[in-house]
Amino acid sequence: MDGPDDRISERIGERIVELRSLIGHHDERYHEADEPEIPDADYDALLVELRALEADHPGLVTPDSPTQRVGAAGRSTFTEVAHRVPMRSLDNAFDVEELRAWSERVVKRLAVNGEASADADEDDGTPPVTWACELKFDGLAVSIRYEDGVLVQAATRGDGRVGEDVTANVRTIDDVPERLADGAPAVVEVRGEVYLGLSAFAALNAAQEAAGDKTYVNPRNTAAGSLRQKDPAVTATRDLSFWAYQLGEVVGGPEPSSHHETLRWLSDLGLPVDGHVASFDDFDDVVAHVGAVEAARHDLDFEIDGVVVKVDDLALQDSLGFTARAPRWAIAYKLPPEERTTRLLDIEVSIGPGGQATPFARLEPVFVGGSTVAAATLHNADQVAVKDVRPGDTVVVRKAGDVIPEVLRPVLSERPAGLAPWVFPTACPACDEPLVRPEGEAATFCVNHACPRQVRGRIEHFVSRGAMDIEGFGEQRVDLFVGEGLLDDVAGVFALDYDRIAGWEGFGETSVENLRRAVETSRERPLGRLLFGLRIPHVGTTVADLLATAFGHLDGLQAASIEDLEAVEGLGPIIAASVHEWLRQARNVDLLGRLRTAGVNLEAPVTDPGDEVNQVLAGMAIVVTGTLGGHSRDGAKAAIVARGGKSPGSVSAKTTALVAGEGGGSKLVKAEELGVPILDEAAFDRLLASGILPG
Repeated sequence: MDGPDDRISERIGERIVELRSLIGHHDERYHEADEPEIPDADYDALLVELRALEADHPGLVTPDSPTQRVGAAGRSTFTEVAHRVPMRSLDNAFDVEELRAWSERVVKRLAVNGEASADADEDDGTPPVTWACELKFDGLAVSIRYEDGVLVQAATRGDGRVGEDVTANVRTIDDVPERLADGAPAVVEVRGEVYLGLSAFAALNAAQEAAGDKTYVNPRNTAAGSLRQKDPAVTATRDLSFWAYQLGEVVGGPEPSSHHETLRWLSDLGLPVDGHVASFDDFDDVVAHVGAVEAARHDLDFEIDGVVVKVDDLALQDSLGFTARAPRWAIAYKLPPEERTTRLLDIEVSIGPGGQATPFARLEPVFVGGSTVAAATLHNADQVAVKDVRPGDTVVVRKAGDVIPEVLRPVLSERPAGLAPWVFPTACPACDEPLVRPEGEAATFCVNHACPRQVRGRIEHFVSRGAMDIEGFGEQRVDLFVGEGLLDDVAGVFALDYDRIAGWEGFGETSVENLRRAVETSRERPLGRLLFGLRIPHVGTTVADLLATAFGHLDGLQAASIEDLEAVEGLGPIIAASVHEWLRQARNVDLLGRLRTAGVNLEAPVTDPGDEVNQVLAGMAIVVTGTLGGHSRDGAKAAIVARGGKSPGSVSAKTTALVAGEGGGSKLVKAEELGVPILDEAAFDRLLASGILPG
């Protein structure tokens, strides 16, 4: 018989399913039938509650959840667009100390990369850096493509790799030119932000109120929803605006040397560029500028949520490169979010698919940061103890990073007498097994790998759209199959007892056959999807694709040493150690063996199958450093990988050769110490063509 903790866990899962169903229904009523049943404020409360629950139960997040969609949360009716150059996210800094720490890392990395110039500080050799600062607009990121100066396509960011085609709607925005100025290149993709100005938002709401219609909650959500209207004529009535701030793919254009030059060129082409862009040589001036922006944020006619700070020099940007998810040369300083007080009703504990037990607060709903919050994270046991928040307290709540609600502290003057401190439970609310806190760690875990909440979470993630993408294998079916003992891990997905399923109510012959076909189809998903679906700690979609590309087959990945893993560009020692350890755990070895037996595809797709490239660099590890005349850094590495080689980020005894452009720096010194062959650009081009190192 299930205990009370089991019932609590089940209610949380049921509530998430219910919220998604409700939001989907109201999206249809609003976006398709144009007959909303609830006001926007009530809709926002549903969405925020779902977001908070998913933050506490990350294993339940699915790519098709309303919280994961760009703009309006309704079912997408737009064509997918693959970005030729990924639209990456930015890392964030939430205080000046984090901002300064980022700048110090940038300068240190540039010094290590040997990018110091003749103007470098004579004492420490660090390069001079000019910092570009621009406002972080609170809108919707889009990419607009022009060919021969004519607008041909516009797409939302989506997941950074694939967005939605919103060309017809973007054409209605007055700020966006249909044709660029004379001299436009063959192809130029401009990245920027679609937003709704505050005066336009006020006018829209005034018109809505005068007409007796509903008013909108905030400019950002209204802009996002407006851009995703099925009827462009509706979008045209919303008075949307656009700022350009970055380039994507460019073919045949000039090669600006700085971010400022890029913005000037975009402006010369006729694109709108915000004038609040500043540059500083002294980082103290950057900090002062951030403070000035914060003080004046409400003087603007559009909403901002921060300041983006970038290294202005594009060559230095190229030297700094990217992590698995974000550029190292830019950061978003997030302005302090709004804070409100509300009543803490209860503290509950959720169990994630990895077993982590996370406390979260049930709150009396409060409108904060533009939406209604009914739940908020409390992070871990230490945070609850340090903050000393107790059920019944009045607490201060903020939207951390304007996304995830967070409980900050209690209002002690309003604490009821005799309120007892909250104590972290000792048993898992899902399986009643003991909760364990490893020595030296802040997190607490349910260590029962068979915990039903963990099992459900792992399977839900595995079958989700971003992983193995098994259609018709939703949360309710996962709950049913696990509850009935049909499934106990992800390998069991490929060994379902369809005869037994066919005997259950609600499963007709067609639905069972559709499920069988979807499972069979998923066997052919590429290796990157499988690796992401296995939920290896620290392995998201980007890292999974990096691993698949680097090793090509699961066999190669399983045989890889930590050094081999660390050599993969974009992976650091923490990720490498996590992957290495996971692959060697006995239960995971067994799991992979059963997936292999089940006939699941264990290979990565061949890069550009329509473009046959001889694998002349197979087995070679070619490191690239410095600035090359005929290749960008990323282009050189892509050329190596396309020919079967690896392009790690550091030189070691296993390095086959170092390609050194101008400013080779520490990698060049390391290669000389180890006796690694050093190639100039001409020798590199010959190597790409023949696979033969110079004698």
